[in-house]
Amino acid sequence: MRSARFCTLAFALLALPLALAACVSGVNGSVDVAAGSSTSDATTVNGSVHIGANAKADVASTVNGSVELGDGAHADNAHTVNGHVTLGEHATAGRISTVNGSVTLQKDATVTGDVKAVNGDLKLAPGSAVNGSLTNVNNNITVDGAHVGQGITTVNADIAISGNSVVDGGITVKKPNDNGIFGIHFSTDNVPRIVIGPGATVNGALTFERPVKLYISDQAHVAGPISGAQAVKYSGSTPPSS
Repeated sequence: MRSARFCTLAFALLALPLALAACVSGVNGSVDVAAGSSTSDATTVNGSVHIGANAKADVASTVNGSVELGDGAHADNAHTVNGHVTLGEHATAGRISTVNGSVTLQKDATVTGDVKAVNGDLKLAPGSAVNGSLTNVNNNITVDGAHVGQGITTVNADIAISGNSVVDGGITVKKPNDNGIFGIHFSTDNVPRIVIGPGATVNGALTFERPVKLYISDQAHVAGPISGAQAVKYSGSTPPSS
């Protein structure tokens, strides 16, 4: 583990003040970075990681637990295996990944790279942005008044794009047995429901490698070809229920 290299006992004995400034780590238990402070690594194995308001960490990482960045906080890399990742208002991250957990970007939060999950919801609140790609396998993807820079990819997720959202790079729904995401094979009878709501914009191809239910508002803007599905146009605020 990276923290072990930086926070060994020998290092601590030789330069204790520097070691404490360099990283905040643990194995069994939560790790907290105080508001307004900075650290290289905030890491643990069995516990959560919390980066306080306006604090900074190069790495915010755990295995069994959640990662939370407070309002205005920053982490170059935020990741976990079994847990959620949450960015508070105006928080920023370089990239985010989780396996079994959701990713939530609150108002005006920004990820400059990619956001990836396997089994978890992806939720983007108004004003938030993912400048890279937004990817999961299962659960839901909700983009509400937010921006995605390099497209949305999923296998089984329902996707809802609403408000004045802009998705550049299009949308791809891959075949369940495709191993292009995380090297994982899936088989399911679920039919993903894709809704592009009033005021939303999708720039790029809509590519569906499996059956989906595609609903596009007559007040949405879709600039790109659609392959693999027949769009159902609808009026009003919500699409048909079936």
